[in-house]
Amino acid sequence: MPEEVLFKFERQMERNEIADYLRTVADSLESGGPISLEAGGDSVTMTPPARPTFEIKAERETSSSAPDKPGELGLEFELEWKEGDHESDTGELSIE
Repeated sequence: MPEEVLFKFERQMERNEIADYLRTVADSLESGGPISLEAGGDSVTMTPPARPTFEIKAERETSSSAPDKPGELGLEFELEWKEGDHESDTGELSIE
């Protein structure tokens, strides 16, 4: 299925700045309200359903042309739902 990017933002930040953004998202999720993103004149507002799919991915990317060199590590958090969807599967997760 083709993907349409509605909003994208990428910048190096201090860890405490990132935590503030994640707290704002967490507060919106907990209250059931919309999540609004805005940067550089671009903006989008989305309201996740009560039970979106939550995905966490820890990954290491390495260059195929230099596999012996250090890679790039990443931690991705993703919420997904079908437009108009109000139900999703449940599962167990532990984050420490």
